[in-house]
Amino acid sequence: MSKTTARAAGTITLGDLTANRMGYGAMRLTGPGIWGEPRDPEEARRVLRRALELDVNFIDTADSYGPEVSERLIAETLRPYPAGLVIATKGGQLRDGPDRWRPDGRPSHLRKALEGSLQRLGVERIDLYQLHRPDPAVPFEDSVGELVRLKDEGKIRHIGLSNVNEEQLAQAVAMTEIVSVQNRYNLSDRASEGVLTRCESLGIAFLPWYPLAASQLTRSGTRIAALASEHDVTPGQIALAWLLARSPVMLPIPGTSSVEHLEENIAAAAIRLSHDEVELLAAA
Repeated sequence: MSKTTARAAGTITLGDLTANRMGYGAMRLTGPGIWGEPRDPEEARRVLRRALELDVNFIDTADSYGPEVSERLIAETLRPYPAGLVIATKGGQLRDGPDRWRPDGRPSHLRKALEGSLQRLGVERIDLYQLHRPDPAVPFEDSVGELVRLKDEGKIRHIGLSNVNEEQLAQAVAMTEIVSVQNRYNLSDRASEGVLTRCESLGIAFLPWYPLAASQLTRSGTRIAALASEHDVTPGQIALAWLLARSPVMLPIPGTSSVEHLEENIAAAAIRLSHDEVELLAAA
């Protein structure tokens, strides 16, 4: 397992881009409450460098992580970016303090957010720019429409969505090409099952956030713990392996601020669950 890299998960396409199907979510490269600088900036940089050594070529971030901290650390650590590295970011959330989030889907805000991400990441075009969350105070088509305009201007390569329902996905697909959806999804929370099914039918990548349910899945006495023991791996690794087995459009992006935990997550790419094991976990 120690020599496993993200390549073991296979690949997925996002428009004209190809990524290994085990990515990295950079939200945790910040302070407590996803606010401010990380407690150990050098460890955060080591995590990013180690991710690339482990063939992770899809990194997901957002302007609201920190805010701005995650994007800045990525640029400071990884530029010049290696060929084939896909950096996805998001806009549409405001921060008022630790663990406080507020949607802002106004076209003017999204344009400003995109320009800020371009500057912090040090790129002329964002590979994948995602609407972080629909804003109930702004017509959804207005928010998506601004991303379409930014793509037409050459500032966005591909458009993605996050935290959307089936109706919103259909609305967006009718307006433009959507290459990814990032919704909360894990073994204990499958409320986005319908969205995932729609993504499968359309060939859209599905990025499950909160893939480990903040360690809720690692409690002893559960089926996942028993299966982890059988495979001689951790419950968290089984949870990630289940996501990979659940759907070919799944692109997990587990996040961590620890190199050791990163290596553990990536090693899950080599775990192969049987059909019966996948079904057993799904029924738990």
